[in-house]
Amino acid sequence: MKTRYRLITRGDRRGKYYCVDTLTGKRASLGACNRDEAKQIIQAKNQALRHPSLNLQIARAYLSASDEGAMNRNWQQVMDEMVKLRQGPSKYRWETAIKDKAFDSLRNLKLLETKSDHILHALEQGTVSTNVYLRRLHNFALGMNWLAWPILSKKCWPPVKHKPKRAITKQEHEAIVARELNHERRMFYCLAWHLGAAQSDLAFLEAENFDAKTRVLSYSRKKSGSIARMRFGEEIMEILQQLPKAGPLFGYLRNVRAADRATEFKQRCRGLKITGVTLHSYRYSWAERAKAAGYPERFAQEALGHGSKAVHRAYSKNAQVELPSLAEYERNADSQGKAGPA
Repeated sequence: MKTRYRLITRGDRRGKYYCVDTLTGKRASLGACNRDEAKQIIQAKNQALRHPSLNLQIARAYLSASDEGAMNRNWQQVMDEMVKLRQGPSKYRWETAIKDKAFDSLRNLKLLETKSDHILHALEQGTVSTNVYLRRLHNFALGMNWLAWPILSKKCWPPVKHKPKRAITKQEHEAIVARELNHERRMFYCLAWHLGAAQSDLAFLEAENFDAKTRVLSYSRKKSGSIARMRFGEEIMEILQQLPKAGPLFGYLRNVRAADRATEFKQRCRGLKITGVTLHSYRYSWAERAKAAGYPERFAQEALGHGSKAVHRAYSKNAQVELPSLAEYERNADSQGKAGPA
């Protein structure tokens, strides 16, 4: 029987061995400089075609020699290990995510026995969140060498399609604040509008985070640990005068779960017939207002604590920006030049 794969070496590249597919004519490097190793790879590829039923058994034999747990490791163990590596709010999100019922078909399935059909079935049963977290679990298993190769290639994963998100408008914010009777919660929404902080970061702010002399706010983000830093003006100073002068600014809200804070805000919006916004919409609003006002992107990125330009631009992509004409810029430049020192 004629073998499909054969070994060749390039004359101008001594010691480099290649595999030629006699069926398609394609050539690929074997990544081996030793002829015996290259022969073994070619032999394995040809044997795999002759005896496909032995492929999994051979793979198991090689993996068990290097990893004792490879034979019995299932997806639930991957989930458990992923949770152990997380801390704070991120850990809580992972603990919630792995309870997804769409993962039930995978939990006790061994990694070595997982096929692409199993992954696709879980994705069909789940939501956008299932897609996001299953990707991370799959990549984590690959990174830990628990999977010898990707079960689904990057191009084969269904695209992640999030629901449209929008910023809260000034009119909507003012209506919510005007109707809110609780003083602490009203101040919370006011600071959210001026700071654009995530709700957990905002709830845990303390008076010491604000430097009244330099007018600088600085805090560490709960989600990423990155530092958010920004200057503030008179509007925020007026709000701070109505809050505690030392310690936590929001004594009650900091002890409330994020989901409960979000529910309370949703109830306010429902009463005013405002739809499509959440507490996180304040971050979108701040980013869009900054972009529309011409605020430098690097300053806005630092103020919101975004470590990635791509993430920040995703927040501000719906900003309505009105660009002045070149003639206006030229007139301004001329007037500034004439007003300057002789």
